[in-house]
Amino acid sequence: MKLYRFLSEEDTSAFCHKVTDALNKGWELYGSPTQTWDDAAGVMRCGQAVVKEVEGTYTPDTKLGDH
Repeated sequence: MKLYRFLSEEDTSAFCHKVTDALNKGWELYGSPTQTWDDAAGVMRCGQAVVKEVEGTYTPDTKLGDH
């Protein structure tokens, strides 16, 4: 099955670490990164979609972060 996750975080090194961690766990980048201003928090936010092919059958109970 193919899994999809959207990673997001404030525009700090924490975002880069989150994406790097996913890549090192076998996830692959999907599409271009995004960046937007969060008015409520007063910060820039970054996002990146990632995908991963794994064994098994998808259900809504699948824990994406466990893969």
